[in-house]
Amino acid sequence: MVVPGPQEPGENVYNPPNGLFTDAHVPDFDAYLSLYKKSIEEPEEFWGDVSQEFFWKKSPSGQMLQYNFDVTKGNVHVKFMEGARTNICYNVLDRNVHERNLGDKVAYYWEGNSPDHHLTITYSQLLRQVCRCANALKLLGVKKGDRVAIYLPMIPELVYTMLACARIGAVHSIVFAGFSSESLCERIMDAQCSILVTADGVYRGDKLINLKKIADEALERCKGSMSVQKCVVVKHHAFITNKDASNKLQTSWDAECDIWWDDLLDGVSDECEPEWMDSEDPLFILYTSGSTGKPKGVVHTITGYMLYTALTFKYVFDYHHDDVYWCTADIGWITGHSYITYGPLANGATSVLFEGVPVYPHVGRFWEIIEKYGVSKFYTAPTAIRLLMKYGREPLQRYDLSSLRVLGTVGEPINPEAWLWYHDVVGQQRCPVIDTFWQTETGGHVLTPLPAATPLKPGSATFPFFGVQPAILNEHGEELDGEAEGYLVFRKPWPGIMRGVYGNQERFENTYFRKFPGFYVTGDGCRRDKDGYYWITGRIDDMLNVSGHLLSTAEVEGALTEHPSVAEAAVVSRPHAVKGECLYCFVMLKDHKEFNRTLMEELKRKVREKIGPIATPDFIQNAPGLPKTRSGKIMRRVLRQIARNEKDLGDLSTLADPKVVEVLFSQRCEAAA
Repeated sequence: MVVPGPQEPGENVYNPPNGLFTDAHVPDFDAYLSLYKKSIEEPEEFWGDVSQEFFWKKSPSGQMLQYNFDVTKGNVHVKFMEGARTNICYNVLDRNVHERNLGDKVAYYWEGNSPDHHLTITYSQLLRQVCRCANALKLLGVKKGDRVAIYLPMIPELVYTMLACARIGAVHSIVFAGFSSESLCERIMDAQCSILVTADGVYRGDKLINLKKIADEALERCKGSMSVQKCVVVKHHAFITNKDASNKLQTSWDAECDIWWDDLLDGVSDECEPEWMDSEDPLFILYTSGSTGKPKGVVHTITGYMLYTALTFKYVFDYHHDDVYWCTADIGWITGHSYITYGPLANGATSVLFEGVPVYPHVGRFWEIIEKYGVSKFYTAPTAIRLLMKYGREPLQRYDLSSLRVLGTVGEPINPEAWLWYHDVVGQQRCPVIDTFWQTETGGHVLTPLPAATPLKPGSATFPFFGVQPAILNEHGEELDGEAEGYLVFRKPWPGIMRGVYGNQERFENTYFRKFPGFYVTGDGCRRDKDGYYWITGRIDDMLNVSGHLLSTAEVEGALTEHPSVAEAAVVSRPHAVKGECLYCFVMLKDHKEFNRTLMEELKRKVREKIGPIATPDFIQNAPGLPKTRSGKIMRRVLRQIARNEKDLGDLSTLADPKVVEVLFSQRCEAAA
């Protein structure tokens, strides 16, 4: 690894603010290098030291880490601290309450969709509620190894239920509460869940969503291979509305299957002995999209995930006892699992749990919440940053953001323009922007800066986290040294990596290990610069081969969004008789900007200047909107089909607004720009 030194003139490098050095866990780059070296060369000692922070019913009996990444040498597997016994719920709750005396400390400030709805939950209160829920699940017959589906909005009961599952050894399978009934059914059936926990309804912004109706439709679809025995329903909509308003939502009811949460928990004890689990017992299944269209049930196990999420949270956000931390993700995604629930709670942190959306009831909602709770560590997605950029500086100037110390981003590579706005406007040029790269499969951050240690380059995920060994390979599987671009892979596991695809070892190996035996294949392209910094260039299937040149769609999108008229851009490939592939660009303009020939020429010039003539777009389409999942990810598969005029689009159930597809088809480009 090259140590960052003096940079070339004109290169934007942002050194850590002086105020972070004094009490930082990793105070400078030399300290990072020293710890990283130990994590690679002495992993037993490194992870052994981390494990001392936790409670073990039984110590491990074998090697700290055993694995095989080479499909040619047998089944791929990873085992960490085999023989150890513990309980993750005990470690994130009981240990904090009884051993660290944090019972009265706030675990969560729950902030509802409306500013009128909020709760404060201490660690003692959280422990009691989780134990009540755990006992209630046991009354329903849930036992160790059973799968429980959770289809809830961002409310405290979501955290109660997932931790209750962990407490009794059940495996939680959380489904984002914006997914369709078809998607929910698919996940329930694949995991063979015996219980479904949902809510009557939820407001997302000013839109009322009948969750119980969607759950009913999912269960109806599941009939024939029915595994769900009971559907537990939280009265959330009834809780946040008065009696007259609640009549707007009709909750259907099946007395044989359905049971109200309040009725189930009524009179249940708030003490529950934890189930002591083996280190490699499954903790949860979380579904992620697959290239075939059928979701993959990613399996994470207990000990490795616990240690890895705890350590990444502590170091990546430089967490300290008096911090107030806010991750704006939904717990229905891995970011919420690792960095709203398990990682923060393992450190005894105080977090904001937010149910709402960034622009309701006004566009300053994020900044209002930061001021209200004195948030010091803030973690959000580039999608949200770009959305809020459209409204300019004025909404931020109404609020006091001086509590902020560290800003983080997650979900996709952040384009430099959004990075700079986040740094300069939100962070007021005094907060490092921690651009984290990781996946559902990795369990936690794998490439990331550390706030006080890493000089930052806008758009770069910088360097590997402890225990992580990245490599860049070419198409033939040959490792590339120094400055290079190709496939991002990892040569060895870290404790928090996935253990498999639920019920499908063959798919696990084919997806992640078959292409380059001996390596975990991320599916992402990556560039390493002369200083050793890693830059994620986008999914490999989102890369284009134009006249023999490999181009990153993310890089082209970054160039397009630098134009002052462009709010967001998405780039896909379209077949070309001469080049093989050419660039087809969708651009969403800022309010009151006009799409015309002059703008198209400016955009083409921008890309040429930023990347080179080979990257000049052949097609630029005006896009009033982009097809996105409910989590905000652009569905480039759909855009590719629009670019190629392929009308058979397959499953669009995860789209937030399917109507945008019709509009894009009607306005698609036939002739090159």
